[in-house]
Amino acid sequence: MSEIATIVGQRLRLRRQELGYSQELTSEKAGLHPTYIGQVERGEKNATIESIEKICIALDFPMENLFNKIIATTPKQQTAQKCYDLIINQPQADQENLYILLEDIIKYRNS
Repeated sequence: MSEIATIVGQRLRLRRQELGYSQELTSEKAGLHPTYIGQVERGEKNATIESIEKICIALDFPMENLFNKIIATTPKQQTAQKCYDLIINQPQADQENLYILLEDIIKYRNS
């Protein structure tokens, strides 16, 4: 599947896990089949906008957040996107620690 489908799926899975929802509960709230939710999360399905909207509503997750910073065009942007995708899939506390670590590395390199 496409890289976009994988990124969207990862972001939906992360949000579902943050809420403590199972795929079954998410599917009930979205009116979709649990297998379909799993396929979307793994990036195996090219979901329709309507299905993504249903899942986002079920997860109280604005669609603009789902697609924020999803496409990078230059090599510099692609590297930054890879970093973002890696960090966004971590728990909030780890995200904060990674940010502090990156700041410290940059300060050290610039000193």
